[in-house]
Amino acid sequence: MSTIARDYARFLGRAYLLSITGSRRYYAWMGALGIMVVIGGNAYMRQWVGGLATTGMTDQVSWGAYIANFTFMVGVAAASVMLVIPAYIYRNKAMHDVVIYGELLAIAAIVMSLLFVVADLGRPDRFWHLVPWVGKFNFPGSMLSWDVVVLNGYLLLNLHICGYLLYSKFSNRRPTPLFYVPFVVISIAWAISIHTVTAFLYVGLVGRPFWNAAIVAPRFLGSAFTVGPAILILTFQVLARVSEFRVADRAIEFLRHVVTASLLINLFLLACEVFKEFYSGSLHNASARYLFVGLHGHWLLVPWIWSAIAMELLSTGILIVPLLARRRGFLNTACVLAIFGIWIEKGMGLVVPGFIPTPLGNVVEYIPSLNETLVCLGIWALGILMYSWMLHLAIPIMSGRFRKEPARPVVATANSAGEAA
Repeated sequence: MSTIARDYARFLGRAYLLSITGSRRYYAWMGALGIMVVIGGNAYMRQWVGGLATTGMTDQVSWGAYIANFTFMVGVAAASVMLVIPAYIYRNKAMHDVVIYGELLAIAAIVMSLLFVVADLGRPDRFWHLVPWVGKFNFPGSMLSWDVVVLNGYLLLNLHICGYLLYSKFSNRRPTPLFYVPFVVISIAWAISIHTVTAFLYVGLVGRPFWNAAIVAPRFLGSAFTVGPAILILTFQVLARVSEFRVADRAIEFLRHVVTASLLINLFLLACEVFKEFYSGSLHNASARYLFVGLHGHWLLVPWIWSAIAMELLSTGILIVPLLARRRGFLNTACVLAIFGIWIEKGMGLVVPGFIPTPLGNVVEYIPSLNETLVCLGIWALGILMYSWMLHLAIPIMSGRFRKEPARPVVATANSAGEAA
């Protein structure tokens, strides 16, 4: 076995031992997430047997909570670019120290996105049709095939970058720029593309006027660059409480500015969309009327969207007042409000209204079933478990506590010295 292969095997072995070593709090946290994953897996098995009839989706509303969460998580994955650009392009030292944690979040988010798509497939055993050279991939004509390429490509890029940097840190060697910098540059454009292509999946469905707008892709990016940094702000503060990990205040301040600017842009684009829908007064704004004010006595989503808007406005109010935004309690509240507000807006507030009313004018409302909700919670738990596990490995490596053991010097004994003489 070569030296590199032996070192890598030693790295994996020690990483495995570190994975199963931790405090009681670590075991309790991972155990609770594991239980939720098992419950979600059991719900998915029921769906596998009973089909999508176990969900709240129908022939009229064929996309629901799964695609809503998929769209949201793609945005979380894309937001890692907001750490990559200042760290690698502008040489921001504070961001360079934490960029690896944003890329690890992107890995967990992409895995969750792919799992939500698999859960949405009525027959996941037919997934092989999307595999290039095996099934009929329909590339480049199909936007779905583009989405398969960009999501899996982005996952591989981040796996390579994070794996190489962590292994180099573990091995006490300086990373070779040629082995990761080109991939970092590619990942910047790729991060933008994954959410843009996801937006084009909606925009390309011309039979759904609610989605058929050029502003959808910019709205997706604006919301993504709000949610991702907001999650990282909360994550860094949780880690500071439960571990020795500390992040520089400059990094938190930078992320706060990103959240503030992106949230303002997202609200502006939402206002533009609302103006376009309601000022025109055309028949094509029926979906928007159903979402914001109700349609023909049906108003299931009205409280959802107005709650989301209220959360985003309140979050914006906190973030634009420096006296409030600099206080961690208010900052954390603003981040939580922004995350939940955008989750509703890009989830139930985007996916479901596109199907209501139907082309025949029927209003068939949708609400997730209990089994569907359990599957979603299971996927969320799996993603959080993955991210927690990766942080459990990355923090000791990046802090220098988990390193390759230096080679022991050979000490000559008396006998060996005599033999040599």
